[in-house]
Amino acid sequence: MGSISSNNKSIFHISILFLPCFTCLTYCQDFQGLSPLISPPLIPEILNFLDQRLALVYPIIQDFKNTITSDPLDITQTWVGADICNYKGFYCTSPPDNDSAIALASIDFNGFQLSAPTLDGFIDQLPDLALFHANSNKFSGTISPKITKLPFLYELDISNNNFFGSFPMEVLGIPALSFLDIRFNFFTGTVPPQVFTQRLDVLFLNNNNFMQGLPENLGSTPVLYLTLAYNKFIGPIPRSIIKASATLTEVLNNFLTGPLPCSLGCLAKLEQFNLTGNLLYGQVPEVVCALGKLVNLSLSSNYFTKLGPKCTKLERSGVLDIRKNCIPDLPGQRSARECAAFSLHRRYCSNPAPFNFIPCKVPSSLSHPQNGTKRNLVGYSALFRRAVEFPGRN
Repeated sequence: MGSISSNNKSIFHISILFLPCFTCLTYCQDFQGLSPLISPPLIPEILNFLDQRLALVYPIIQDFKNTITSDPLDITQTWVGADICNYKGFYCTSPPDNDSAIALASIDFNGFQLSAPTLDGFIDQLPDLALFHANSNKFSGTISPKITKLPFLYELDISNNNFFGSFPMEVLGIPALSFLDIRFNFFTGTVPPQVFTQRLDVLFLNNNNFMQGLPENLGSTPVLYLTLAYNKFIGPIPRSIIKASATLTEVLNNFLTGPLPCSLGCLAKLEQFNLTGNLLYGQVPEVVCALGKLVNLSLSSNYFTKLGPKCTKLERSGVLDIRKNCIPDLPGQRSARECAAFSLHRRYCSNPAPFNFIPCKVPSSLSHPQNGTKRNLVGYSALFRRAVEFPGRN
């Protein structure tokens, strides 16, 4: 056999160095085990992916895996190889822009107890992501502005983690977002008023450190489910709440004071209303107790002093929780001393008239359904269903 000249050897070596790392649906992995005298090839092992879209997100997932500092349930041990759709917590389907493609559509890390200093460089780099759920982990840091470039992302749940700082304004720029859950974190400051005009179905803000009066445009929110409890929202319920009558289904709040406005009786679609642990007082409005779809009205740990016949009936049926108030002759109330101490503090209301104003027709008798609605969101389908259910919402 003829020998290879030194020039030919150089050309052959260069050709290896410039060989592309993956062609078609393959990706290179680190190569180990070669003698230090032999140059390792750049494609020691070929990974065959179901789709080019999966090949592109593979290095992003592996980079994120390397940032995880704690994995007590060994979740990341499944994040190996080309079968991304079988990684624990990862789900694939066909994306809206290509029925024949396979893409990483959703991530569900709920309860995985993973720890990582940030999610930046991970979810914001997954172009086909529609759902990201990460309840009950130990993620922290802030949200990258690049998340606004994700065209399909409509559910973002980072609840029960260690995120901190001011409200993550970046989420307001996510074009398809309909579900936002940032409960049980360490966000501080105020919630910007534009949050309540976002095209959202679900907005969960409870158990953070937000501190402010309820915004005047609260009633402009189109959400179905709203939770604000266990922050430091103070003051009366704004008059604008009537504007939410067409959509609002569930409300949780606290640190509010004053009587309940009768205009709440116009929220005909309301099913869950939780005002436990506030400083509300006076009579519980009959029009609120007459709401036909109520399955849970929680007014415990306030200072209400009177129930009408409709509210009394609701209390006896178990729909109304009115424990630890100041209602005479009703069991489970506050002590007379507590109620007297509360009544001694004068509470000033600059404009009490709107509390008795009812800006709608209220039916005299309505039935109470046995069960509330249930959500059922899968893959990208909710993007299309939502466009049909709410065609007039912009």
